[in-house]
Amino acid sequence: MLPDYPRELQIQFDQRVPMRDGVTLSADIYMPVAGAPCPVILMRTPYMKAHINLDTVKYFVRHGYIYISLDVRGRGDSDGEFIPYFNEGRDGYDAIEWCASQPWSNGRVGTIGASYGGRSQWLTAVERPPHLNAMIVLVPPSDPFVETPTGTPSPMHLCWLHLTSGRTLQSMDVVEWEQVYQHLPLVSMDERLGRNILAWRREMQHTQLDDYWLPLCYQQRFEQIDVPVLHISGWYDDEQIGTPLNYIGMVTRGATAEVRAQQRLLMGPWGHATNADAKLGMVDFGPQAIIDLRGEQLRWYERYLKQLDVEVGAPVRIFVMGDNEWRDEQEWPLARTQWTPYYLHSQGRANSRFGDGSLSLQKPAEEVCDTYQYDPAHPVPFITDATSSQIGGPDDYSSLQRRDDVLVYSTEVLSEDIEVTGPVKVQLYAASSAPDTDFMAMLIDVWPNGFRQRLCDGMVRARFRNGMQHPELIEPGQIYHCTLDCWNISQVFKAGHRICVQITSSAFPKYDRNQNTGEPLGLSTTLVTAKQRIYHDSEHPSFIQLPLIPRT
Repeated sequence: MLPDYPRELQIQFDQRVPMRDGVTLSADIYMPVAGAPCPVILMRTPYMKAHINLDTVKYFVRHGYIYISLDVRGRGDSDGEFIPYFNEGRDGYDAIEWCASQPWSNGRVGTIGASYGGRSQWLTAVERPPHLNAMIVLVPPSDPFVETPTGTPSPMHLCWLHLTSGRTLQSMDVVEWEQVYQHLPLVSMDERLGRNILAWRREMQHTQLDDYWLPLCYQQRFEQIDVPVLHISGWYDDEQIGTPLNYIGMVTRGATAEVRAQQRLLMGPWGHATNADAKLGMVDFGPQAIIDLRGEQLRWYERYLKQLDVEVGAPVRIFVMGDNEWRDEQEWPLARTQWTPYYLHSQGRANSRFGDGSLSLQKPAEEVCDTYQYDPAHPVPFITDATSSQIGGPDDYSSLQRRDDVLVYSTEVLSEDIEVTGPVKVQLYAASSAPDTDFMAMLIDVWPNGFRQRLCDGMVRARFRNGMQHPELIEPGQIYHCTLDCWNISQVFKAGHRICVQITSSAFPKYDRNQNTGEPLGLSTTLVTAKQRIYHDSEHPSFIQLPLIPRT
């Protein structure tokens, strides 16, 4: 059992933390009333440093830590201009070294933060501050375009830019977001919102991975990072893809063999708000879904900040949905994974869930392709709340699969449980009448009662099929092979259920609508309907690759 330190709390508000360029940031410092210098936990946020969970702060202070909540540059009480992410690496370095130099600090500093505070930790780590000794990173965004490989910011990203405009948090409820998302051209969507947001305009000027974005690219730089990291996310986190990628990157490419062994991955049945509720959307994962996350975090700091001989758990801990239980593993992806292709089949009428699409282990022979019309004026919706606080969940797609512009491929009813745990990819052979278009794939669990639970999904924008640095339009009518990264999942498809894949060309407003014109992105108001073809024959065997885990 970890020792409990019954210490009282004292607070120092608005302490000025100097940056190398003369700007000062504002920090609130929570510390024990008395005692020897302590290790420091630093949390930097654009969401107002006073908006913290005081119970969490008291918990860490009671266990012998100094907890610091700091407004990032240009937000709250901090000076300077807020340019999302671009100053966080250097500012993080300076803040950590300031913390380590204070008389109440023992010189060992750990960081913690979620979402914006997750990516900012990574941008700091590549700067290699000498006194950074541990990180706890929750739900971090990835490098530019990893989550939204469209070349343009998601319409829902504008929601976040509005929230963080100015120095304080802005009201979300006064905006009719659905109407804002419909606006074209994309570049002036901020005007439709009622703001002139410089960050939105800057991003719209860089619609491929160019030098502008390089300062925010940390996922190619794990070799520079020598920090133990506790990686935390949820299967339904809308930025989930980054956490397993970061874990894999640090385990395989971290700066030293020692630090490669000092990584831990924790994935729960959660959305962007980790460990918040056992129920997400319409699915209840049971009381075991909520864990003592503060205890997990404390043990991490006890091990790597206080250097105590504390057990921190298996390298990988995952919540297996369907079975609704936690399981410890030794690696990610799992070594016992059976990478299994499930092939798309039909007689050319896979449109909607009433069509003849099927999914099986058998390779296709000679089959007719499936076709549908993609009209960007009437895109297939992505089920989500209006704001970007949580984008999607285990939602029911049964009604959307009534549409003819949604192709549906399902297995027969399963006679036994099948576990799918790991990264999911779709290999798709497709053609379009347009010079540029999108293709979307979604993995779905079809319940016996008709509920069609979204699990994970992904997309490709045709012009970026060869990467975000190499845009190239397609030749109308020509067949192209595309890989769709559908992120990660851990789901047991129970006996009596079916495995389902849907293919379409829009998921709005999670992604902006491809207007099918091939024009420069974000500048046009023209909408063109495209005729799409999905091939599944011996020469073009479209399939979804599922990471099957043998049942014992």
